[in-house]
Amino acid sequence: MSKLLMFEKPVGMRDTLPHIYETRRKLKEAAEQEMRSWGYRFIETPALEYHETVGDASAILDRQLFKLLDQQGNTLVLRPDMTAPIARVAASKLLKERIPLRLAYSASVYRAQQREGGRAAEFEQIGVELIGDNTMSADAEVIALLVSVMRKSGLENFRISLGHIRFIDELFRQILGTEERSEQLRRFLYEKNYVGYREHITGLPLSSIDKQRLLQFLNLSGGIDCLDEAIKLVEGSAGSAALNELKTVYDRLKEYNVDQYVTFDLPLVSHMSYYTGLVFEVYADGVGAPVGNGGRYDNLLGKFGQPAGATGFGLRVDFLLEALEQLEEEEGIHCILFSNERRVEAIEEAQKRRADGEYVLLQDVAGVKDVDTFTQTSKNVTFFVGKSSNGGNV
Repeated sequence: MSKLLMFEKPVGMRDTLPHIYETRRKLKEAAEQEMRSWGYRFIETPALEYHETVGDASAILDRQLFKLLDQQGNTLVLRPDMTAPIARVAASKLLKERIPLRLAYSASVYRAQQREGGRAAEFEQIGVELIGDNTMSADAEVIALLVSVMRKSGLENFRISLGHIRFIDELFRQILGTEERSEQLRRFLYEKNYVGYREHITGLPLSSIDKQRLLQFLNLSGGIDCLDEAIKLVEGSAGSAALNELKTVYDRLKEYNVDQYVTFDLPLVSHMSYYTGLVFEVYADGVGAPVGNGGRYDNLLGKFGQPAGATGFGLRVDFLLEALEQLEEEEGIHCILFSNERRVEAIEEAQKRRADGEYVLLQDVAGVKDVDTFTQTSKNVTFFVGKSSNGGNV
């Protein structure tokens, strides 16, 4: 192992410089305020959780978990997502009222990455969970809120793709029979490796009709009409019930007047295995990966002893920043440059300006090597330099 350089960071960790931090702060404030205005209350959970509870429930691959031991020998993990920790809190403390919970969060999550991956191992998520409501109205609400949050964050060019886990499960069960075969195809769909998907189907011991059904399934994307095509591929009530749920949610989104942001993508598979129904991803121009995702997860709360239906979404703040393209201009900071003789005057002036809402920094001239260069790089400078205490700025 080579010796680390002093400026190196752990794989996947990033520094946030001031101008990026400021843009991120404003974006988060806008998103958080919108969530509050819809009645969602913010919650915090610890960064460390037990592996056998939240770690197992998170649906993140074990090799992506940051693990450590506490003094009692228990395995801990840095939280890899926020949905599982919030499910733990809701099940243990909040669901006793049996009233639908509307919770929101803004926090960092941690997922170990391979060195060659170039992916963030720590990133911020902001999102909501609607817990204890099994209706399609709840699913529509979180998607409509997602649209509103995206717009309040300064984004307009985005789209939300809807799918349904139970439709995929039912189609694959009818044609493939075994979970092992189904899981192989799901992996191709999750990786969006459609070439591999097609090649794999050609080698399966299936009738030509069933192979064609699986191939036609890949084309079920676009407008509402694709749901009419989907019903032709699946038999029985389970698949049609899933499609009816999608239609119902779409009708609800029309009532919110946000249906223009929504398309269908029935081959959509999430990396989160706890989803049980409707799933969705949100894409923004200029970003090569989903900036967020969500869906219905009706079995997760049961792992913590309180079965309840739930739905929600999470957005990656770093991807939202990437989609914004233009960073915020840095706040105007007024600089007061002072000499030792006029220190008190400078402090009083700074206090007065700060009381008026200005951003003010104080700088002792003795700490500046090149005053001319310093003043050229500072847009607004007031000088308190010299022995006079009566003449104002010099």
